Amino acid sequence: MTTPRARAPIDLKGPFDLSSDRVLEVQRFRMETKYIHFGLNGSRLGTESYVLTLHCIPKTSPAGNFDEYTCLELQIQTIDGPPVTVPQLRNWTYIFNPTLSGADDRGPLWGISQEKFMNLADSQGKGLPFSIRYALYVSFIDFHSINDIFTRPMKFGKGIQDLKEIGQRIIHPASFIEASVKFGAEVKPGSTFRNGEVSLELKGVSFVDGVPCALVAYDAGESKVKMVITSGDQESVTEGGDQYKGDVYVDLATRWVRKATLDEYMVQETRVQGSPSGTNEYTVRHILLRMVV
Repeated sequence: MTTPRARAPIDLKGPFDLSSDRVLEVQRFRMETKYIHFGLNGSRLGTESYVLTLHCIPKTSPAGNFDEYTCLELQIQTIDGPPVTVPQLRNWTYIFNPTLSGADDRGPLWGISQEKFMNLADSQGKGLPFSIRYALYVSFIDFHSINDIFTRPMKFGKGIQDLKEIGQRIIHPASFIEASVKFGAEVKPGSTFRNGEVSLELKGVSFVDGVPCALVAYDAGESKVKMVITSGDQESVTEGGDQYKGDVYVDLATRWVRKATLDEYMVQETRVQGSPSGTNEYTVRHILLRMVV
């Protein structure tokens, strides 16, 4: 997708410049997400994996400031089934707009329509349950959180542009922000996710696909989640703690993300309305994002 560039010597003393915008090149990304569910006794309850492939044409919106993304394919695999895809999401195009918070009537969060995920079936014609549809939607949110929110210069507050020397650490404006995670009719208002203290640290320089990259670590600290979910005539409340962190490899020449990881650990209790006790679950999530070259 990109033309080869001659390698240049890197001065590890810095300063590094991560403040410029990305080179206007068409890109393709592949992101694999794996969920592993455990009981609190350590027994494995189940796994799911999702593979999202996205095509990006930068700054092609009518305003000229936002990137256009097309979902080329979204694959699902659960522990007890073969891999399937989601035909209704194939070749779906949207404009990523980081100025949309989803908290007003200007548009959905970052321009990613939840309506697209309300009635989905897999490539075998089977309707997808709420838990899978929600995870598919979250795949897009995760992608842009890693690829855009943490790794593009901030106009207000400290961001990646302030990391100039190896070992330098900053606190990101996403710290302690509480966001609504309402989703369709199933996840009701009052459902929120609250970040802990979000930090970025320039850990060093590495190579991905033979290209020198800034290695930036992000850590969201101790986060909290609350979800009020309706299923039929039953309502349940899930509350818990969450920690996620990872590494991002930013191309020093183009500023595009060439590789990124996320590791997340969630402990949650779910209480069904009218039930005297709740159920507990420990979930681990791993993400690997790669630029396709």
